[in-house]
This record gives sequence, C-alpha cells and structure tokens, in this order.
Amino acid sequence: LAEALGGLGPLTVLTAEAGAPLVLSPPTRAGDGLALTLTRPRGGEIPGPADRLWVRLLDGQGRLIARSEAAFAAGAFESAVVLTPPGGGQSPPARIELSRDGATALAGAGAVVLLDDSWRRRPVGLVPRDEAAAVPLLDPLHYVEKALAPQADLRRGALASLLAAPPAVIVLPDLTPVPASEAGALDAWIRQGGTLIRFAGPRGEAGLDGFLPVRLRGGDRQLGGALSWSEPARLAPFPDHGPFAGLEPPADVTIASQVLAEPEPGLEARTWARLTDGTPLVTAQSRGRGRIVLFHVTADPRWSSLPLSGVFVRMLERVITATPGLEAGGADRSRPLAPWRVLDGFGRLGTPGPEVRPLDGPAVAVGADHPPGLYGDDSATRALNLAPSLAPVSAQTNWPPTTQRQSLGGLARDRDLMPWLLATALALAVVDLIATLALRGLLAPPRRRPGLSAMVVAIAGLWLAAPPLAQAQQPGPSEDAETLVREAVLQTRLAYVLTGDPAVDQVSAAGLGALTEVLGRRTSAALAPPLGIALESQDPRVFPLLYWPVSGSQPPLSTQARERVNAYMRYGGLLVIDTRDGGDARALAEGLEIPPLREAGPDHVLGRSFYLLGDFPGRVAGNATWVAADGGDTDGVSPVVIGGNDWAAAWANQPGEGYLFAVTPGGERQREMAYRFGVNLVMYALTGSYKGDQVHLPAILERLTN
Repeated sequence: LAEALGGLGPLTVLTAEAGAPLVLSPPTRAGDGLALTLTRPRGGEIPGPADRLWVRLLDGQGRLIARSEAAFAAGAFESAVVLTPPGGGQSPPARIELSRDGATALAGAGAVVLLDDSWRRRPVGLVPRDEAAAVPLLDPLHYVEKALAPQADLRRGALASLLAAPPAVIVLPDLTPVPASEAGALDAWIRQGGTLIRFAGPRGEAGLDGFLPVRLRGGDRQLGGALSWSEPARLAPFPDHGPFAGLEPPADVTIASQVLAEPEPGLEARTWARLTDGTPLVTAQSRGRGRIVLFHVTADPRWSSLPLSGVFVRMLERVITATPGLEAGGADRSRPLAPWRVLDGFGRLGTPGPEVRPLDGPAVAVGADHPPGLYGDDSATRALNLAPSLAPVSAQTNWPPTTQRQSLGGLARDRDLMPWLLATALALAVVDLIATLALRGLLAPPRRRPGLSAMVVAIAGLWLAAPPLAQAQQPGPSEDAETLVREAVLQTRLAYVLTGDPAVDQVSAAGLGALTEVLGRRTSAALAPPLGIALESQDPRVFPLLYWPVSGSQPPLSTQARERVNAYMRYGGLLVIDTRDGGDARALAEGLEIPPLREAGPDHVLGRSFYLLGDFPGRVAGNATWVAADGGDTDGVSPVVIGGNDWAAAWANQPGEGYLFAVTPGGERQREMAYRFGVNLVMYALTGSYKGDQVHLPAILERLTN
C-alpha cells in the first residue's frame, strides 16, 4: 500500500507516540485480584521506559471500583498488572480500561476489556437439612450464608427445586447421602460446570453416594477434648496448586474434629488445605466441567473455629469465584447470541450495525462480522474482546525509502478561522458598499464628501477595538486579586477555588467558562466570565456560587480561610464540592460548618430549578449528590452541594479544541444532561427555593405529563 501511494506522489506517514498502540489482555483470577498483561508493539527501536499508566476497573455505571498503576521497564514489551477490587457488595465489574491520567480513558479498542456475566455475582444454592434452619446460630448453613452474602446471590430450597433453575454453586451442609432420585440430575449439573460444596457432619455416612472428591474412613477423628490426649490441630500453609494459595492461615483457628481421607494415589493433588499434621482439611476433584469440594469439618463451630474466622470467608469466596462453568442468567454459549453493544476504534460502546452477525459458537475470532463488544442482551451477555484475536503487534519498519514520517504530536494545532472569516466578510462588505456608492454616482473627491473617509476610519477603529473572546479570569502574579473581587461586585459571575494544581484549575476555568456561555444562551442570567479564588487571600462572599474541585495536592485550609468559607455558606453562598469521581473531601472539609446531609433526588429543588432532571451526571455518572438534610438558614436553601461526578470536566470546552474530556458511559447525551444540571445549579444559587413553591406544582406536573 505504501509503495502504491508513493507512486502517486509524496507520502507522509503519521505515527502515534512511541510504544503505541497498547493492548490489554482479558484478566485471569489471581487470588483475590485480576491479573492482566499489557503489551506494546515489538520491533523497531528498543523502547525506553514508558510514562505512567493506570489500569481502571469500572462498573456498569462507569464508577471506579479499583485501579492499579502500570509501567513498562526499559526494553520490555509486556507489563503485568494486578487489580484488587475491594471486598464487600460493590457493583459487579463491567469494564477495564487504560488511562494516562487516572481519569480519562485511553482511546483504542485494544485498550479496553469488557467483562460479561462470568465476572458478576454468582448464584449459590443452599440446601437446608432440617427444622434447625429456622434458628440462626443452630442452622449449619448460618455461617456459610453470612460469609457468602456480600459476593453471591443466595437461594434456599430443596435440592430438586434448585436443580430446576440451576445456580452456579450448591452447598450441602453435611454428608447425608444424596437421594437416588436426584443423583442423576445433580451429576449432570456438575458435569455442565456446577460446583458442589459439601461439609462433614456427625450424621455423615461415607461412601454411600458418589459425590465425594476422596474416599473417607468411617467415623470422625477427635483432636483434643476431655477424653483425648491430643491437642486441637491448626492450619498448615495453603498449597500453591489450590485456589487458597496466598492466604495466610490464622494462628488462632483450631480443629477439634475432622473426617479423614483414605490414603490413595493423587490425594496430594486433590488437597486444597491441610492441617499441620498433614491430614487434608479441604479436598476437591474435577468432574466434567465442574468440581466437587469437601470441607472435612462442619459448616458451624461444632468441630472447629474455622467458620468463626475471616479466612473462612476468603476460602468460600475463592471457591465461588473459581467456579468454572455455570453462571446464573449467563449467556448460553451453545446458542447464537445477537450483538448488543459493540466497540468502535476508540473503545466506545455503541449500537451494532446491520452487518454484525450473532455469535454462533464458543470460540469466535474478532472480525468484520464479529467486532469486539457485548453479545446477548441486558439479562445475559458474553464479551468478545479484541486482544485474544490479535497476533503479536509489531512496529512497521520497512517503509519505502521516499516515505516521510511525522509524529502525531508534532502536528500543528487547529487554527480558529472565525476571526479571519469575519474580517474577510467585513472587508467584502466595505468593498461592496464602496462599489454601490460608485455605481450610484454618490462618490465625490474627499474634499467634497469627507463623510466617506470618516466612515472607513470608524469601521477600522471598531474592528481594531473589538474585544477578544471572553475567557475565565485567574489572578496573575501582577494582578491585584482584591481588584478583581471588587469587579465581581459590579457584575455577577461564578467562581472556583484555586487548588494549586494547574491542570485542575484549568479544567475548572474551562468548565465554568463554558457553563457561563450556556447560561447566557438558554436563560436570562447574563454572567461575566468566572474568576478563580485563592481562599487564603480572597473573600468569596461576592459570588453566588463557589465551585471547589477536590485536589490531592491542595493543603488543608488555614483558620482564616475556613472562616471565610463558613461565612460564605452562612450568608447565602452556594458551595459546590466536587470530589471528581473518587476524591476524598474529608481532610479539606475539616472545620467547615457543613450541616447534616441527605442524598438529593429528583424531588429536590435542584432537580427542577430550571430543567426537570432525574439525576445529576457529569464526566461520570452514578455517584450520589448530597445536600443539607433540612435545607438551610437562608429560606431553606442548602448552603452546600457535594458530589463526585466531575461536573467541570463535562462542561469544559476550549475554543479551537472542543470538549476537553470524554463523558462516560452516556456520551454526548450525558454531557447535555451535565450542562442542564449546571444550569439548574446556578439557577438554584440565584433563585433559592423559588421552584420549591407549591404554587408552581401544577405547571411542573403538566410538563412532566407532556
């Protein structure tokens, strides 16, 4: 292709920065984390160390779950990264992406990994054995249920009813034999990918069914007690070949009784946990695509203190996440799955076109018919990612000799042609005016018609005196900050807190400047360009709204600055604290008179002060927005609004550059809603609880119905 194009004329090849494009592989489970591999092109010059990169784990609403820093060593083409999501009931992960600044996604389908149903909360069936199940602490499944509740969808029921709508995991609390009428269905479920977890118990009858990973000896082994010479046993380090590898066995966990496995070949490979004397504590065996796991102690504290320990929670969690096959509501890979959302070349999810074909098998390569994306529907999805279908990416080096190469970073920036076009139009209008006057015979020598020369001079003077485009003001080193504040008294304008981080302050200036322009177009609020405020030296009380982005580099406020902010809220100002999707404002807010807060919903005045809104998105969406629980002392208006959707980044727009940041996950529709929230925010600051008046309720209801 290069040779053919070079034959038509000079050929210039534009290349991205060194080491691009970057490719992110789908993750694998590594203990409690997700292990990924980041690669860059091979060949060409040996690259040096790469700039800092961030690998970000997001949920379906674009909210950050976890992130980890990544970097390439000098000369290396691969970098291993481990993401460790926090424990608890966070939203299921939906997407992994690369970022250079930790907040903005790196463009490229190879820099995105989509996660499907296999990474979500797994359904677990619990089979109670007797009426003790109704009594907590006496129920053998009570401790299992408490351990699994944060990371699994739990169902209780008889074995037959659970197999009718099969979960991913089934837990049997003791070794009571499985009824022969249900054994066939249970065996088929395991072979299709289910995991059966069993616990020992005093009623166990070893060998009476075929659902054990090892052969057991009759009875149970007593370790310690009034009639025993031995001491209770403790946990040994977990083997490297099992899913518990890396967990630290607690020293305070003791085992007083266990069922013993018969020594046989292969027992060591099937042992996931053992006691210090070498006897197995947890054994497992694969069967088809599934497996059977046996805890050689009871699921309650009768035989051991294991169910009372934190390691019990981690062990069960790892067994659940290591379930190989079945997913509740997961996509059935044996049937065709229609395309649902597909990735474009910039890593953005969109609607598939008519040329995209359904997935019709478990292993499908990415191509024109099957672009990377999600296949299925909102209840059952399968992710098709780009990286597994890519051959090793190599840098192109054998260009024709006449080819010129140029870096994308060296290209000239876009030039704003509007002033030049307006000047040309004005000049043409003047020429047209002169020609019209000449054709009508109205032109005369300058001594007889001095008005023409005066008119031309006046037009030129107006052009030269035209003011530049309005920009957000920031106090420079030579400016008198107090003078700018006094100017704010004469003309209403918004303000933002100068954090000391130039990048954050630039985003605040661009965002509030763009919002000011939108307000001028859509409302009657004619505001001057926004102003940056240094709280240590300036009083913000002349501004109706003060936007404060949380920056990690900003030091705590001094006593004088805190008093200025408290006075600002006390006398009617609206303080907007934006934690910018993950920041912590507690250190900065220490000492501020922030009232008790509640989450602002659509019923709050913020949702209807100008536009009717159901939520308040920014560059990201889904984070809660908080306001004063009881309004405020100034006519019930909240003195503070706290949120984490990074609103200024969604508003930020620079002339000649366009929008500075992408918004996720809703795209430009979400940006429009962010602007609408900004308009509501300013109108709330200017008009207070005006829209909360019940007099306007009929009109609002009428608009809602229309």
